[in-house]
Amino acid sequence: MLPLPARQSWKLLQAHYQKIRELHLRTLFDDDPTRGERLNADAAGLHLDYSKNRVTDETLTLLRGLAEEAELRQRIDGMFRGDKINLTENRSVLHVALRAPRGTSIVVDGKDVVPEVHSVLDAMADFSDRVRSGAWKGHTGKRIRNVVNIGIGGSDLGPVMAYEALKFYSDRAMTFRFVSNVDGTDLVEATRDLDPTETLFIVSSKTFTTLETMTNAESARRWLLAGLGGDAKAVSKHFVAVSTNAEKVKEFGIDTANMFGFWDWVGGRYSMDSAIGLSTMIAIGPESFRALLDGFHQMDEHFRTAPFERNLPVLLGLLTVWYTDFFGSETVAVLPYEQYLKRFPAYLQQLSMESNGKHVTRDGAEVTYQTGPIYWGEPGTNGQHSFYQLIHQGTRLIPCDFIAFAQPLKALGRHHDMLLANVLAQTEALAFGKTREQVKAEGTAERLVPHRVFRGNRPSNTLLADRLTPQTLGKLVALYEHSVFTQGVIWDVDSFDQWGVELGKVLAQRIIPELEIETEPALHHDSSTNGLIRRYRKLRGQSI
Repeated sequence: MLPLPARQSWKLLQAHYQKIRELHLRTLFDDDPTRGERLNADAAGLHLDYSKNRVTDETLTLLRGLAEEAELRQRIDGMFRGDKINLTENRSVLHVALRAPRGTSIVVDGKDVVPEVHSVLDAMADFSDRVRSGAWKGHTGKRIRNVVNIGIGGSDLGPVMAYEALKFYSDRAMTFRFVSNVDGTDLVEATRDLDPTETLFIVSSKTFTTLETMTNAESARRWLLAGLGGDAKAVSKHFVAVSTNAEKVKEFGIDTANMFGFWDWVGGRYSMDSAIGLSTMIAIGPESFRALLDGFHQMDEHFRTAPFERNLPVLLGLLTVWYTDFFGSETVAVLPYEQYLKRFPAYLQQLSMESNGKHVTRDGAEVTYQTGPIYWGEPGTNGQHSFYQLIHQGTRLIPCDFIAFAQPLKALGRHHDMLLANVLAQTEALAFGKTREQVKAEGTAERLVPHRVFRGNRPSNTLLADRLTPQTLGKLVALYEHSVFTQGVIWDVDSFDQWGVELGKVLAQRIIPELEIETEPALHHDSSTNGLIRRYRKLRGQSI
């Protein structure tokens, strides 16, 4: 296959961009009164309005041509088949198998993985029911009332996002905490007001060797034993593991019967619906967790089967490529108008930026175009009084995804109508702005006119669903998973490895003993790192 810039579809888009780059959304809507009715799509209960994007019908046709030339359909089929599309690690990429219904068959290396997935789900459900009902007792015979998930990266961001998103459906008699940072403050604050006799820790680490996770787990173990008289037998009643390393789990003191496994074809940032979601299942219950999986699966099937012109993940992915590589946009703002989704933008940061933050193609050639925009955002309406100023009147073009729901989970007077009015107003203001003439017609003093002009022409998508439910959350996450995949296919990068996180971890292992040793260490770093190590040791009162 030709390099991306050499492909005919890419060249056609470059020429097309030069023709329409100054075209304003005001003009597009004036010229086509039905634009808003045409440029939208529905799937699995999600409605996407993409009419406020700087695209014409020709743009969309050319973007679909780009997808076809990149063989997106074949790559989608390959992922769902279990082909080893994670090339640098020679692995299948099968998060879609985690939510495949019973009876489905997905074969990896000659083995149907779906029965194994459901075996783990059944074990999770049994354990969750025992904890939620009080049948699972701690070391002193008390029921568990506190659950602390210890993980990092995908083993933390998914569970904490899902817990916050689905808190409305959670067991409010229980307390859930999440520890990821190796900064001791994280664990201390998570446990400071908990009773060890009523606390369960879930340690999530595939290898059970992850530095940050196991450091926190060991400290949590000491905290527990200090509160329970030092009896090591208590560990098996207050710790369970999400891992594949039975030997290490047993060595820690956890009964391997309470070890929930997953597979090397599940990437960390795609794992929230695997055993990594054990804390989620305990919080919301097995039935709601299965509804979450069903939402994932519905979007999977839509992505797998829908034509590109009506395919929500493909549309979002292609629009991201359009702005990133032709308009030079560097970020995407994700703006959920739902307080429960306050951690959703942070979750998408890892999903997108760890997946497509790559500088070489799948074949190892240097890319000559932009990949992997920065994802960020906050829930509305908070952001309107913070960074929206930059989006509206700044010098950067920032495409926005607005996420909203027709029905509130907690109705309170006029609140929800006011919230949704702000969603609609923001997308309208971003698209159409306010001209100099309009500002002057309001009687604005001449010297203030430039300050009150809104150029508009700022693109946005609006995603609207009926209500935030476990099923809806699954659909939203899968939507962005497959959008990220679409982008990666176009850019010809491996979206499923993450070598960029490795180097710093290796160097940290070298530096740790240099910080901890009593005597002055021999340092062989650069002058900056050497100087900082010496300064740190001096401030800690150690020998330099």
